[in-house]
Parts: sequence; structure tokens; C-alpha cells
Amino acid sequence: MVRDVLHLRAPGNWMNDPNGFIYFQGKYHLFYQYFPYGPMWGTMHWGHAVSEDLVRWEHGDIALFPTKGYDRNGVFSGSALEKNGKLYLYYSAVRYLEEDMENIHHAPHDCYETSQAVLVSENGMQFDNWKGKNQIIPVCREEETADAVHTRDPKVWEENGVYYMVLGSTYREEIGRAVFYRSGNGMDWEYMNQLRDRQFGRILECPDIFPVGEDYIFLGSPMYVAADEMGYRHHAVCARAGFDGETCRLTLLSECRYVDYGLDLYAVQTNVDEAGRRVMLAWMRMPEAVKASDRKTWIGMMCQPRVIDLEDGHIYFRVHPNVEKYFGKETSEKYNMPGMPCRIRTVLAKGESLNVGGYRIWEEEDAVWTDRSGVFAGITDHKLVSITPKLAGRYELDIFVSPNLIEIFVNDGQYVISSVVYGLGDELTGEIETMYLPEEE
Repeated sequence: MVRDVLHLRAPGNWMNDPNGFIYFQGKYHLFYQYFPYGPMWGTMHWGHAVSEDLVRWEHGDIALFPTKGYDRNGVFSGSALEKNGKLYLYYSAVRYLEEDMENIHHAPHDCYETSQAVLVSENGMQFDNWKGKNQIIPVCREEETADAVHTRDPKVWEENGVYYMVLGSTYREEIGRAVFYRSGNGMDWEYMNQLRDRQFGRILECPDIFPVGEDYIFLGSPMYVAADEMGYRHHAVCARAGFDGETCRLTLLSECRYVDYGLDLYAVQTNVDEAGRRVMLAWMRMPEAVKASDRKTWIGMMCQPRVIDLEDGHIYFRVHPNVEKYFGKETSEKYNMPGMPCRIRTVLAKGESLNVGGYRIWEEEDAVWTDRSGVFAGITDHKLVSITPKLAGRYELDIFVSPNLIEIFVNDGQYVISSVVYGLGDELTGEIETMYLPEEE
């Protein structure tokens, strides 16, 4: 059985979006987009992992896979809901309209259609892919309502006895839109409303909406919002929002900003933990696969769990208390960076810098900057330098170092920079206040 700590990684081959993240019957369940046949994108299945604390994860068997005419070419991203003691897994079902005879896992000319479906599991561990599925929203043929191809990633939630679904979509591949449906039972859905916004790029993916106090927070992953050819063009964003449950009218109350300023993070998904905190997980995009001794060559991993708070109108992404507890062993010993995960806490002064295994962190122009060019396996066609917004003279850093991912929480989660890395060295230079290692297992 493959096990992971802190960051869920592909158990071999390919992983991308988190799906169906939920606390169900005393355990955390995380499903994920999975191509089990090689370390590349292909016909999507749902992998499945379970945890008791959001830190230690154990991979299970493949949970969802194509069996129906409407999902024959992929069980794509979606969410989970508990209803009457059962686990409802909502997903986007893809059917290709043309076939590449040399590679059945890709759709020529993006010629496919997407509908929405659900699989109901009695216990969250057994999944009947033959009898347990239902197509709940057929392919939309009305352009003003949604797009037949690019309408996907259902996020479903219940509020005051009413079930809501938001889907990412596009209008003529020119402007992204969030499309809303409503249901009285979680199975029969009625189209309600939509929001088109230039901040949603040309196609919106992975929308997520949830209440925080009297406000809502919107998270999403708009495509084609960046023109930087040296990096990714699709990015995860967040904004304060308003939502009217009667009309399903969504309004953005602030400008969208990045969820993570490392810009490797994408496809966010949230749910509440056992204490009622709103927790986020997301896919960390990786340009190169990793060879490992404990699994097949793998590519794709998740960020560590982050608690979402709203303070004075600002959205914070903070370290989860279970992660704090995991790093409970303070140390002053020299530590080997490529080894087990470690946590570094410090405060930068103006002009100060750190070198963490070849990954550089420094203050410049009232922002925190990072440079991974020394630990990125010679890859030069991706973004190497990352920068936070202005910080008003405060540069408190909480740095989590793992062999393939460095996450920096700035000023208690005011901003975060997460960077995929390869080939960390063992040097650590600069002023370090405290370092923590995991408690003994």
C-alpha cells in the first residue's frame, strides 16, 4: 500500500485535480484525477486516498472509471457530498466525438462533449461503476445556458435544505462563466443563473463557493488569464463574493487575485474539516516526472492542507493545525534538506536573504521574492522567479521544505508562494530563527 505524508503524490503515473474532498464517516477522503497507465495526461479515472488527520495519507484502489456511453472517455473533476449517510460523488463525464486511432486517450481537435453525472457509494470505500452511476445533467445544447464541450467540474453543496451546483464554463470560448443549478434532492437539477466575467478568463474551471461569516468566498481556475509564455497561462484565483440562494446570483465583491504566488498551484477544492474549518487542497503542476523507489515513476502532487480565513476583507491561506502538530520537534542541528520534510520559521529584515538547498528567498522592494533556478533540473521554459504583493514592511516566513515542493506562508498566510523543485541541495544559509522536524512516527 502506497502511503504519503504531508503532500499526497501520485501513487505512480499521472495525477492532477483534487476531487471529492470530504470528511466522511470519521475519515478524510480525497479523490483525484488519475491516469493509471503512464506519467502523462490521458483518459481520466478517480484515484482515492484516505487520511485520519490530513497529514498522513494512504492510497486505495481506483474509485471511479469509465463504464458508460456518456463517460466512456473520462471521469473528470467533481466534488463530494454526504446525504442520508451515503457519499455522493458528482463528476463531469466526457465522450469523444472523434477518435485518434493512434492514441485513444486524446480527442482530436477537442471534439468531445461533456455532461454531469453522479455515483452514489454506500460507505465511501466501495464504488459500483456499473449500477451506481446516473447522468443528472445532459450535454447542454443551448449556448446561452452553457457550453456543450467546456462545462465541467461540478461543485455541489447543501444550504438550508437546498442543494446547489456551480459549474465552470465558457461563452463561445471568449469569456469564462460560472453556471448555477439548484435541486431539492441532489439528483434532479434545474438551471438557475450564471455569471460571465472577464476575470474568469476564456474558460472557467474548478469553481468553488462557500460562506465565511456574512460573506462568501469564490475560488476558481480561469484559463488564459496570463500571457507569460515562460509560465502557465491558467491560474487559481480567489475573491470575496456575494451569493443569493433564491436566485443563485453570484457577485464578486473584490478583484480576483492569485491563491498562490508561486503560480504552480491550480484546481483548488475546499471542504470543512472535523472542526468546521474551511480547508483547501490543490494540485501542484510539475513539468517533469520523478523516479522513485517506493512507486512507479510519478508526476503530480497536492499542496499541504490550508485553512481559509477572511480578516478585514483579506483572504488568508493558513497552516492547518494538524500540520503544526506534525512538526512538533524543534531542532538546532544541521539538517539535510533533501531528507524528510522540515519547517523553518524566521523573519526577514530589509535586504536579507536565505538559501534553502539552492532555493533562494529574499526581500526586495517591500516584497518577498524567490528564485528556484538552481533547483529546477535545468528547466528554463517555466517561471523561475516569484514575487508577493507589497507587504508594508512585514516579512514573517513560515517555510515548509519537502524534496519536490517548498511552501512559504508569508505573514501568517497573508500570501503564499509554493514552488515545485527538483534536486535540492543540503545547504542552508541565512538567519534562521527556528527549525522543526516531524515528531517521531
